[in-house]
Amino acid sequence: MLGALAVAATILVALGVALVSAGDDPVATPETGSTLDGTWVDPDGDGALERGPGEPLRDRVDLGPAQRPGRTIATFAQVSDAHVRDEESPGRLPVLDRLGPPFVSAFRPQEALTPQVLAGTVAAVNRMRPQAVAVTGDLVDSAQANELDQAIAILRGGRVDPDSGRRGYDGPQAASNPDPFFYRPGVDAPRRPGLVEDAQRRFRSPGLAAPWFPAAGNHDLLTVGVVAPTDRIAAAATGSERIAELDEDLELPRSSRSISPELVDRLLSEGLGRTVRTPPDPERRPLDAAEALARLRGASGASGSGPSLDYAFDIGSRARGLVLDGARRDSGSGGLIGPRQLAFLRRELARADERAVVVFSHHPLRRSEGGEAALALLEDDPRVIAAVSGHAHRNAVSARRTRPGARGLYLVETASLADFPQQSRAFRLREAEGGGVVLETWMLDHTGGRLALSARELSFLDAQGGRPAGSRGLARDRNVLLHLPRADGRALPSRP
Repeated sequence: MLGALAVAATILVALGVALVSAGDDPVATPETGSTLDGTWVDPDGDGALERGPGEPLRDRVDLGPAQRPGRTIATFAQVSDAHVRDEESPGRLPVLDRLGPPFVSAFRPQEALTPQVLAGTVAAVNRMRPQAVAVTGDLVDSAQANELDQAIAILRGGRVDPDSGRRGYDGPQAASNPDPFFYRPGVDAPRRPGLVEDAQRRFRSPGLAAPWFPAAGNHDLLTVGVVAPTDRIAAAATGSERIAELDEDLELPRSSRSISPELVDRLLSEGLGRTVRTPPDPERRPLDAAEALARLRGASGASGSGPSLDYAFDIGSRARGLVLDGARRDSGSGGLIGPRQLAFLRRELARADERAVVVFSHHPLRRSEGGEAALALLEDDPRVIAAVSGHAHRNAVSARRTRPGARGLYLVETASLADFPQQSRAFRLREAEGGGVVLETWMLDHTGGRLALSARELSFLDAQGGRPAGSRGLARDRNVLLHLPRADGRALPSRP
């Protein structure tokens, strides 16, 4: 992390962006956030972001010829991978970043600022006036109760308290930490004295103006996104000892598939390395999957009940959203689509009548175990427009049509708020000439104040998730018009 950050001693702030003082409303900038109007660029490659021109909508004709868009059928947005985190929690192990893959992004230089980034995203999404917002998983980072409390407060609106433990910052980014592996904004370049301390201050979020509908992500249900919480994990997260240095002879699995609750319990019982004292906090307790889903259902517009977060919702009167729960419950970060999800898809597709259908999940179906069966169902249904997901922390748009005669569907993946480019996605589904449809989608930059702006700058410089990762994708993955022809002689119904 430090090597990339030290390249730039200062970060330029674009002219015309209003900053706010620490503790003020973090969404006080006048920008719309739409990348159709303007976006953040590094034209000379010096690591300093500047405001640049907008990106136009480009035609994607993978599944059909370009058509003239007509009346709007539905308008919606997607927010993904916010990873709102308690960066002071001893339940985290940022020291794992030293080991390299698979232990990557255990530490991020901007990690103290995730609540402010999500609040700035809420402001940008509100400006586009969507009918619904899909929150496609990894809303929090490590399934902790206080993380989910923060994230829900930001989405619902009102006062948000990002701090935990005692008042003030107690974590690896403190200026007093002698370990140069971690970016310490008070002493390292680019210097931001007081940044992590200011990040703990209470602020007010505007809250989403539209109904929001969550999908379950692996980080929402599993500790650090890979293992189910246990009593020993809970004791570590709520306790007063934080791992500062790993034992040199510690043997850890080199694949996330090898991690299990039993293995983690054994490692914790044997000790991982040198610890330092940290203020404890009982609100850091991990949530089991049932409690996490109950909180998400209670706070949002999600319907249904039971052990899986599979449900449907309306996007206006002419479109339907289907949410699939592909998060594992024991261990592993990959997606899993099982018989329950397939039965749900069959049932809800039959109920969709003539409405357009968009499917949302945290994990991309094309990369999920069992996802091929789900995609085959979706491809065979002429009402399905797209499958929209997150998880990969990268913007990507591809087309799927494997069956002769099928219209196919688009697979839309959206970058995270945790890493650069820290963008969400807007959608507008429109009628087209001849009975086809056009799905317009474009990226939204968050429009937060000083702290969120610093988060974007630091995320760009991050050696793991920043500009080297290429997570913005190509131009064809961002602001595009996705054309789909009339399917099987059927057109979407006219507006009532």
